[in-house]
Amino acid sequence: MTALLKAEGLVRRYAMRRGLLGRSVEVRAVAGVSLTVERGRTLGLVGESGCGKSTTGRLVLGLEAPDAGTVAFQGQPMSAPGTVAWRSLRARMQMVFQDPLGALDRRLPIGVQVREPFDIHGIGTAADRPARAIEALRAVGLRPDQAARYPHELSGGQRQRAVLARALATEPELLVCDEPISALDVSIQAQVMNLLVDQQERLGLGILFISHDLRAVRQVSHRVAVMYLGTIVEEGEPDAVLHEPAHPYAQALVSAIPHPGRRGGRIVLQGDPPNPADRPGGCAFHPRCPIATALCAQEAPLLKPRAVDGRLVACHVAHGDALPGAGEVRRAA
Repeated sequence: MTALLKAEGLVRRYAMRRGLLGRSVEVRAVAGVSLTVERGRTLGLVGESGCGKSTTGRLVLGLEAPDAGTVAFQGQPMSAPGTVAWRSLRARMQMVFQDPLGALDRRLPIGVQVREPFDIHGIGTAADRPARAIEALRAVGLRPDQAARYPHELSGGQRQRAVLARALATEPELLVCDEPISALDVSIQAQVMNLLVDQQERLGLGILFISHDLRAVRQVSHRVAVMYLGTIVEEGEPDAVLHEPAHPYAQALVSAIPHPGRRGGRIVLQGDPPNPADRPGGCAFHPRCPIATALCAQEAPLLKPRAVDGRLVACHVAHGDALPGAGEVRRAA
């Protein structure tokens, strides 16, 4: 079966100038990411802020062109951003941004904004598009009278529902959600996640769910990928990755989730993530890793299946390629 979306070896570099008169340096925001999203299933992408999750989301949608690597949608190479062929795909691929107020035009009523995809892609007739917009609002739990309201007249949860209505109006096949619940209250977060699951079942959506909230990712995802400094370091089934993580960075992330039944304390990583403009040699995580060995500083590990369970992990120690002991596990009391 052909994957709905398949990205291989994505790389995205940006030029950054150090100081007013400093030289330009290269920043690799994404450094060789490969992922697959299947129809009707959700891939959760998690990691610290600044690790490249949002950039990856833009790359797979073609909102930015990668410096290296490929993206295929339903087995066909992604067209270059801005081309006629790429614009024709936009109805089949949509994005939900983190800030619903920023994603909406404050000068236009919600109904007009939800109707825009029908106008842009020529869906239906001009006469029936207002009714289509009302049905799109109904599908996400908004009332018809709310179509006349402006974004500032809605609550945060209602605005995010309006953003979802606009994204789902064309009945896309792929939805990229970039931190879609981080700006919402906890009770509203649950409503939006349940709405995503309902719409996935209704439309057979493939979803890339980008978030730093591991509990949310566990609730909606069929697979989870953990990202660190522009690379994926672990990928597998949610129960495996989020209950018994194999990579030391994933272990630290999971240990930060409050859980009354968990044995042991939280793993405290020493130091801050390295500067993407000055990436360490070998494994990018080794300066903060409590079990790093000499090999970790010399050679970058490949993301490959572990022999014991087939889970994808990029770690010399997890694969048994290097003996642990060069570092010391640091845990909070």
